Amino acid sequence: MASMAYQPDPPAVPLWLNKGDNGWQLTASTLVGLQSMPGLVVLYASIVKKKWAVNSAFMALYAFAAVLICWVLLCYRMAFGDQLLPFWGKGAPALGQKYLIRQAVVPKSIENGRGSQPWYPMATLVYFQFTFAAITMILLAGSVLGRMNIRAWMAFVPLWLIFSYTVGAFSLWGGGFLYQWGVIDYSGGYVIHVSSGVAGFTAAYWVGPRLKSDRERFPPNNILLMLVGAGLLWMGWSGFNGGAPYAANIAASVAVLNTNICAATSLLVWTTLDVVFFGKPSVIGAIQGMMTGLVCVTPGAGVVQSWAAIVMGILSGSIPWFTMMILHKKSVLLQKVDDTLGVFHTHAVAGILGGLLTGLLAEPTLCNIVLPVSGSRGAFYGKNGGKQFLKQVVGALFVIGWNLISTTIILLVIKIFMPLRMPDNELMIGDDAVHGEEAYALWGDGEKYDPTRHGTIFGAAEITPNDYGNGPARGVTINL
Repeated sequence: MASMAYQPDPPAVPLWLNKGDNGWQLTASTLVGLQSMPGLVVLYASIVKKKWAVNSAFMALYAFAAVLICWVLLCYRMAFGDQLLPFWGKGAPALGQKYLIRQAVVPKSIENGRGSQPWYPMATLVYFQFTFAAITMILLAGSVLGRMNIRAWMAFVPLWLIFSYTVGAFSLWGGGFLYQWGVIDYSGGYVIHVSSGVAGFTAAYWVGPRLKSDRERFPPNNILLMLVGAGLLWMGWSGFNGGAPYAANIAASVAVLNTNICAATSLLVWTTLDVVFFGKPSVIGAIQGMMTGLVCVTPGAGVVQSWAAIVMGILSGSIPWFTMMILHKKSVLLQKVDDTLGVFHTHAVAGILGGLLTGLLAEPTLCNIVLPVSGSRGAFYGKNGGKQFLKQVVGALFVIGWNLISTTIILLVIKIFMPLRMPDNELMIGDDAVHGEEAYALWGDGEKYDPTRHGTIFGAAEITPNDYGNGPARGVTINL
């Protein structure tokens, strides 16, 4: 059977199939999938207070599964199918074998008919784009960790995917009006990061804040495991931006190199600012800097030169740092809205910054290699470059406006049927109240410690029912 792959025209290898492109696209898809599962699952579980580890991980896990089913049933073709409206495609299933085994199709420019046709089947493209939709949803979740009603979240995921994500994806990637106009969003700075940042901030406003005690003290429960999740996120970004050209070509190579350069630069700048202003480097700060660098380079990863990636890294390590560390403390609105992981700063601010910098730094030759609309170039490259910057501004404003309005409407509709925020008694307890599970088995093989049955910790310090969960008990600290 193995020899069939090398026959002149076997059924599984049509003449249009390029095995190298297909292999890379499936690899890139898997890398992006790993950013969510287990990357963000692990990152969220470890960066939050211990009592919210299970709930935070579950929100990401649920979103990954729910988005996939919604994607193949309806949403892929809403984002990449035939046009229904200038900003929305016609929804339909992407499940039939006739649809999935044919050669993949991506939108072409109406102006000049440009646009590459991938040399692999639709099934590959459907899965690749699913991983982007899933990570967008999970990034949004970072804004509402530690208090959103899990049932409300389960309802919110499919509704937001249908009525918000697909609109941005079709408008900028699927042949919609911003795509045809020539707005550059190489791999999701607007579609993914501005969307998740703005929608997350909006959701945080409507859901309401965490408990006062959680807002004041919310230490990560496992910094080393947090680094594992962050590492998966960083390395997975090579598939995120390297898969955007839909081929294993030179644009993919440039994008992967630029992605890593910008991330490293941003991490170093953020860490330097932490040392200068706070006297010591922070691991959480380094991860934030890594994240803003990855986000900032995404809208232009394949169309900017590598020196420009360093410039983007310097700015992405400093401007979001300023909005998070300085501006946030002075802004009444930013203080009022409880954005748990600062997704607004790391994704909305960094994504807008990256989109605008792409409008300045997009290099004409690289643009010509990868973009369907001819003549695209950043403002720094002369003739008509200023128009590109204007297009980037309009694209950002559309994504911001749509996500602000659609997220608000979705949450207000859900609120009619169920509360958006957990009740205070569940917020006090955390995972055990919401899921009946806790992240760490501190008192044996998975069973919770029962102070009425056990009088000691490790045969040493005595603990009473009143001491359990309330801080120090004879020299032993129990962190919730």
